[in-house]
Amino acid sequence: MKALIFAAGLGERMRPLTLHTPKPLLPVAGKPLIVWHLERLAALGVREVVVNISWLAGAFAPTLGDGSQWGMRLHFVNEGDTPLETGGGILNALPALGDAPFLVVNGDIWTDLDFATLPREPAGQAHLVMVDNPAQHPHGDYRLDAEGVLHHDRAGDCLTYAGIGVYRPSIVADWRQVIGTAAGSERTPPRFSVVPLQKHFMAQGLVTGQHHRGRWTDVGTVDRLRALEAALGWSNG
Repeated sequence: MKALIFAAGLGERMRPLTLHTPKPLLPVAGKPLIVWHLERLAALGVREVVVNISWLAGAFAPTLGDGSQWGMRLHFVNEGDTPLETGGGILNALPALGDAPFLVVNGDIWTDLDFATLPREPAGQAHLVMVDNPAQHPHGDYRLDAEGVLHHDRAGDCLTYAGIGVYRPSIVADWRQVIGTAAGSERTPPRFSVVPLQKHFMAQGLVTGQHHRGRWTDVGTVDRLRALEAALGWSNG
């Protein structure tokens, strides 16, 4: 199985820390945030990881190398000056990902999830990891039913998408039919979110999920970064 790490974000809410360092390369408890993911992927046996990059793209290869230190190969896919968002990022990375299901991880989260709990391929189009709703996102995203199927009808309590999942490449096969003429779809390569595609296939019962009850942080602000380091018992001084 290959993996895709979303690392192309601008990190605007994390400035000034991200003025000279991309958010996934910010140190968390002594090592870059993205390295936590690479170590977990290596433990799973993933040997090829695609990293989509944009903001300060030139910083990634000198920091991470070619992946050999984790027993893997890193492929950096530069999206240019404007990130392509999650759906466009998947579509743009498909030549490097291939035809088999792949694992996706947001580069700006931290979690203790054991990636071995994820299926090697989803039952439908995607399998998403859900977490308890954080303070900044109290209403959640999707409802996980007793059979492990996800719904976007908000007909009950919802959980938050953790930014981790296993996708089939076909999730973006008919992206234009689902996205329509949304802003960014006219670009080459197109820029669009994967969320409408998730909802499209949820309506068909083709997205499953699991509830991770362990630790998870969306490292979206400086305060959350500092709180995470404190929770990990790390002191900068």
